[in-house]
Amino acid sequence: MRLAAIDIGSNAVRLLINDIHPWQEGEYDYTKLSFVRVPLRLGFDVFDRGVISEKKIKNLADTLNAFQLLMRVYDVEDYRICATSAMRDAQNAPEIIQQIKQQTGLQIDVITGYQEARMLFEAFPPTASLQNPRLVYIDVGGGSTEISLYENKTCVLNQSFNVGTIRLLRNDVADTDWPLMKKFVKDNILPGPQALAIGSGGNINKVFSLAKRKKDKPLDAELLNEYYKQMHDMSVEERMHHFDLRSDRADVIVPALKIYTAIMRWGGIDKILVPQIGLSDGIVHHLFQEKRKA
Repeated sequence: MRLAAIDIGSNAVRLLINDIHPWQEGEYDYTKLSFVRVPLRLGFDVFDRGVISEKKIKNLADTLNAFQLLMRVYDVEDYRICATSAMRDAQNAPEIIQQIKQQTGLQIDVITGYQEARMLFEAFPPTASLQNPRLVYIDVGGGSTEISLYENKTCVLNQSFNVGTIRLLRNDVADTDWPLMKKFVKDNILPGPQALAIGSGGNINKVFSLAKRKKDKPLDAELLNEYYKQMHDMSVEERMHHFDLRSDRADVIVPALKIYTAIMRWGGIDKILVPQIGLSDGIVHHLFQEKRKA
């Protein structure tokens, strides 16, 4: 089965096309056929003015048209489009969704922070190789951060906070949001046995690539702090040169590291596993499971 996912985030819009085929009883392999990322940065409009500009709406429509052509070329059987924090906050989101539907025939679903976290969990569920029974999933996006606590593979807590890389970059995080996130972590994650963090998002994926670790080896909190301190003291241009980063990654990677390191410090967590999987993977997994049930 060939399925596709489109993730409309605050920093970028992504298309993932997967081939899904059985491997052994009850298990399936997901083979990536195509992955395209377009840095539309819708959050810069929304978090500044509360709406998405006409220019960005046209760029979004053009991007989705291009993605639709790619899905047609790849003979995609089904797809789902999910929008997150920027579209959740945009006052003109209903009009944009209707306009996109009329122009392209594509339906956009705006999902909650909880739905986002659940889809991410479906993309990389805990396995027997993860010995720690307490897992904290941390997904840092441009507009929000999702934190989920799993105990013995069961989600016991999930919370979404309006603390994201673009919001921090533009000083658009409300005075109450950072303390609320800190309180949630200290009240719920810190007590009890030490947890292992599972990180998702383009920025932590990039840091993992820079660290050149094996896929199943976690990163130490100390290493994340070293990257944060080193990059924080550099200009965007210096980060681009020294770490071979795109401009739209070089500016947001520092606020992302600030969020990851803060959550790990508050929660007494010293290691983070990075499966290098994002929301688009979760959307495909969720769509496939729905089709299997149907």
